[in-house]
Parts: sequence; C-alpha cells; structure tokens
Amino acid sequence: MAIIRKLAITQFRNLNQQYIEPGERLNLFIANNAQGKTSLIEAIYYLGHNRSFKTKSLKELIQLQHQQFQLDAKVDESRIKLEKSKQKTQINIDQIRLKNSSELSKVLPIQIITPDKGFIVNGTPKNKRSYLDWGVFHVEPSFLLNYKNYNKALKNINTLLSQQKNQELDYWFLEISKLSADISQSRNKYIEQLKNTNSNELIEGLSSLFNAIEFFNYKFKSGWPKEVNEFDHNSVYQYLIKNKDFLLKSKYLNYGSHKASLNFFLNKKEECFLSRGEQKTLSIVFWLTQVSLMVKNNIFPIVLIDDLSSELDTTKIKTILHFLNHLKIQTFMTDIGKDLSFIKDENPVIFIINNGIIKRQ
Repeated sequence: MAIIRKLAITQFRNLNQQYIEPGERLNLFIANNAQGKTSLIEAIYYLGHNRSFKTKSLKELIQLQHQQFQLDAKVDESRIKLEKSKQKTQINIDQIRLKNSSELSKVLPIQIITPDKGFIVNGTPKNKRSYLDWGVFHVEPSFLLNYKNYNKALKNINTLLSQQKNQELDYWFLEISKLSADISQSRNKYIEQLKNTNSNELIEGLSSLFNAIEFFNYKFKSGWPKEVNEFDHNSVYQYLIKNKDFLLKSKYLNYGSHKASLNFFLNKKEECFLSRGEQKTLSIVFWLTQVSLMVKNNIFPIVLIDDLSSELDTTKIKTILHFLNHLKIQTFMTDIGKDLSFIKDENPVIFIINNGIIKRQ
C-alpha cells in the first residue's frame, strides 16, 4: 500500500524547504491562486514519474538563483530521494540508485485528476494512451519491456524508411509485428478488466457522480487499419510487407501501436457529441475505475486532485472523495477553500498554503 508518510520539498517552483507529514486518507491543501497548491501536486507527481504534468522545461521547476531541486519522501517503509539539475538526475530508493523511472512508479503509483492534464473523454489520442498505458503497466508485468522494444523497432524502421534503405526492413517489420500484437493484447485485456470492474458496487458508489453511468462504454482502437488483426503478428506483418512501397514513399510508419487510442460512448452516443460536462465527468469515472481495478489487484495508488472545484459541483466532489476513502486510498486535494463544509464527513487533514509556505491547520 503506497502511503506518503513524510515529504520534503526543496527549491521546487515556489516551494522551498517545505516539510509535511500527510494523513493516510484525505489531505486537503487550501490556498488562493499562485500560492503553491498546484506546485505541491506537481512535486508529488514528479516524485512518482520523474517528470511534470505541466511542463517539459526544467528551468520552470528549479527556483531562481538555484541549480537544482530536491524531493524526499518516506513511502511506507521506503525512502525515495530525487535530485534534479540541468546536468544530472539522481533517484535513490533506500540509498540504492535507480537506473530507470519505471522502478520509481512501482514504489509510488500515482493517479492524477486535474484539468491541467486534460480530460480523457474526447481528449487527444496521446493523452488517452498515457492513461491507458499507466494502467496496463501496473497490472501486466511484460508490458514495459515490450513497449520499450517496440519504440526501438519503430525508430529503426522510420530511420530505414527515411533513408530509403529496403534491405533490413523485413527483419524490423517482423520484430515490430510481434511486439505490436503483444502490446495490443495487453491493452485489450486491460480494457476488458476495466469493463468487468464496472460492477454494481462501482455503479452504486459513483451513481451521484453520473446518473447514467451504466451506459458508459469504451472501445480499444489498436492504431492499425480495420483489415489488420491487431492481435495476430502474422496479420500485422503481412500488412507491412504488402504496403512496403507506400511506406518507403511516405518515409515513416503511419500506423501501429504508437497510434492506438480509445473511443468513448454514452448510450451509444460518440464522445465528440457529448456535452463538456459529460466529457469531464465521464473522464473522472474512467480514472476512478482504473483506481478501483488497481485496488482489486492489491495495488493502492496515491490520488492527486487539483482544482476540481472550478470544474465540478460539491455533490460530485463529495462523491469522488467518499469513493476514494472507501477504497482506503491516500488522496491529496487542492482547493481555494471558499466553502468546504461538505468535506468534513471525510475527516480530512487540512493544510494551508500561503506564499509557498505549507502549514498544517
């Protein structure tokens, strides 16, 4: 069970030498705009992913007049320390240096619900793949290696296509066909598991979030044309061989697992025809379904919720928090704190942030 017991943030945006001891369930951070509440969420997210959900620019994250930032946390019985500068990244778990970020994500799995990251329903294919693969990674052990090898094969294929080198293409076509079939199978299996998670308990728990939740559905899009059986590597391979001349002309592989997506429906209505309110609410239903599936697999992610009061009414927010408390999930939520009486039943640990200073109430 992932629970942050202690957290120290140094020179990250406007947070400097801040230390907190969060509660095991709901932690509420109240602040006006530009005081540091989103920076806190971003710092925790960074600690679990070794990247930001807001920017790719390291310069924006490190405080002015400083050369690096540092994040240090006790997660259950483990200690995670992340130091980042322009020259290097150093991540240690229990004083052992990590070679890649995937190990970090296993120790500190994080799900985030924020308008800044974009809603998944009617979102971009890239954002949909990001959330989809986050879930697959945590329940399918072979997925990460297949994903890395797929990207390596894709890079080689695109290099050969751009250089008009025909000789080695067949070999890499076969490699990427096998990897793509495995990735499609893993993704589709995960989607089916999510659908099975839509139990009566889930529907009942989230019914006040959306009163037609039982009509919410989603379908996996593999990234390959309809004539290709994405689960059969021979079908993928034959398609690539058949279209080799076209691919040499286009100079890149325009189909494949790197183009996969999800299609969402409500009562058979496509996502693009749903209202903005329906899209964002159903996005949250999907994210909470992912969390529920992880808990069923005995993986307890930390959930970050940033600035949802600007998007949802109090009834919906209360439903989300009650659902997460029922799952025994540690949650970090930010708000401007106008009227939070509706949250009191969830027994939050409350922190106030003012000008980058975090104090427990």
